[in-house]
Amino acid sequence: MLTLPADSARLEELLRQGFGELELEADELALDRLGRYYALLDRESRVMNLTAIHGAEDTARLHFLDCAALLKLTELRGKRLVDVGTGAGFPGLVLKILVPDLELVLLDSLDKRVRFLELVCRELELEGVRCLHARAEEAPAELRQSFDLACSRAVARLNLLGELCLPLVKKGGLFVAMKGPDASGELSEARKGLRLLGGGEPEIREYPVPGTELRHNAILVPKTGDTPARYPRRWAQIKKQPL
Repeated sequence: MLTLPADSARLEELLRQGFGELELEADELALDRLGRYYALLDRESRVMNLTAIHGAEDTARLHFLDCAALLKLTELRGKRLVDVGTGAGFPGLVLKILVPDLELVLLDSLDKRVRFLELVCRELELEGVRCLHARAEEAPAELRQSFDLACSRAVARLNLLGELCLPLVKKGGLFVAMKGPDASGELSEARKGLRLLGGGEPEIREYPVPGTELRHNAILVPKTGDTPARYPRRWAQIKKQPL
């Protein structure tokens, strides 16, 4: 039996307020699952380094609501999404909880995090989720250009991240990079590489984080062409010579 932290009621209160501010609907099942997800984060973070954000206030606002804001920027119902470098499951698991028919692949290079993600999926009885222990540039060939969307949060600068994510997106799909306030600077240095990888004209969308004064950015890159077969390169080369 999963024991809920003492501040779980506060988490639910903040989530209800935040979803109202975002004009998003979250049913009782979604709120219950987010509460249990928080309990697992709280428990497992005591024995492994999952996230630097702790407590109901910060988890609700800086993790759950920040991720949920993506639902105001793009349609996810019935889509297939890969979350690259997902860590403790952000934003992918939050999006899956709120959009149950989303088909999701959670991709991370650290085995202990993947085991945590598998635990969350079992405890929350989430279906249609694959937790994959792999580096994005070494992902199985069947994943290449197979997703409607690829997303990533707090993984790398855009000029590196594009080469990890765009090869996984099919033509007509979308790559979404969640960023802080310097999104325009990152986009400027990444434009050429994004075009080489099959990306179209990027768009920066700013959004508020409910309950805070923060305004974050999402960079949306449509996939308009096929990614050349030579990409992605090895990570050492991507870092040494960004496109």
